[in-house]
Amino acid sequence: MVLRTAVIGAGIISGKHLSALRECPNTTPVAVCDLDEKRAGRMAKEHKTAAYTDIEELLAGEQLHWLHICTPVQTHVTLAQTALAAGIPVLIEKPITMTNEELQKLVETADANDVTVSPVHNHMFDPAMRKARTLLEQGVVGELRGVDVTYTGASFADEPNRGSWTFELPGGEFEEGIPHPLYLALVMGGYPNDAGEIDVQTALTTSYENPFTYDTTQIQYRSETGTLCSIRVSAGEIPVHRIDVHGSDGSLVVDLVSQTVVPLGTDYTATSVHRARNNLDRAARRILGTATAFYDVLNNRFNNSWETERQLDSHYYQIDAEASALIRGNAPPVPIEQAEWVITLMEQIRDEAEEGAPLISTQSFERSS
Repeated sequence: MVLRTAVIGAGIISGKHLSALRECPNTTPVAVCDLDEKRAGRMAKEHKTAAYTDIEELLAGEQLHWLHICTPVQTHVTLAQTALAAGIPVLIEKPITMTNEELQKLVETADANDVTVSPVHNHMFDPAMRKARTLLEQGVVGELRGVDVTYTGASFADEPNRGSWTFELPGGEFEEGIPHPLYLALVMGGYPNDAGEIDVQTALTTSYENPFTYDTTQIQYRSETGTLCSIRVSAGEIPVHRIDVHGSDGSLVVDLVSQTVVPLGTDYTATSVHRARNNLDRAARRILGTATAFYDVLNNRFNNSWETERQLDSHYYQIDAEASALIRGNAPPVPIEQAEWVITLMEQIRDEAEEGAPLISTQSFERSS
């Protein structure tokens, strides 16, 4: 079976979805829908699909097996409810909704119509994340004790990367990107044991013309299995996307920028010789990981098969996994519970920021005009 799929939205990320749907052997893109007729037409022409400007007309005019929603988060509920009520499974770009109340409405509609609703949490399928998760499953670090996610270099609140619609969010463009580090922590460390025991701090690193309430946040929680998890996300700074995983028998350093995973399992603290060996071991593992990632990219350039692209591109990987699950009648690869916890954390971040996030020194965050 090949899933006839439509995409709502004609922005940059929509093009990513359409490309994946065109290349994936289990899917075929049949339509693009956007309120802007010219944008819809251009995207449809590029990907050889039909163009629509209204979701009702789309559903009436096409026999769909799947719908992808790649529009501003403020529109997700209305669009998804329409498709789910028509019995069409839906994949929604992050954040899936603004609130958990909205998300529960989608879940209820999906359940009532025996279809699925799932979020795009693509970075959990990055090559480094897949490798790290495999190592955890193999017990490389032993009993999991702690997970620390560092996500610096995020967009400032007033950067219109995805469009001016993000300026309606309390954290602006910064908030739109927050789901990534949140779900990465949930994937590696597990879900919080108690929503009431999550500790959240927020701050502003600069002044804005818009009334944004935060552009930096730090979160701590204890997972259901007792793992201590921390997440730090900040605007500006040098981009560091890293996950440190600590267990009873060792640690993993997961670098999402270089797509490398470095296991640490030896006690290097005894002597200066051991410490020197530590430096050499880490450097060697990092070089090997970087070389492997470079080879994969180079191989993709000369061998742009679907399998190669799927392995390297996390959007492609998730879309392929979601399509396979739909065809086989299996649960989506991203459980809806994960989305619920992401939105819970985002709601707590907003609540904390509304109480008055302090404006910290902006000396290190000067931006050129």
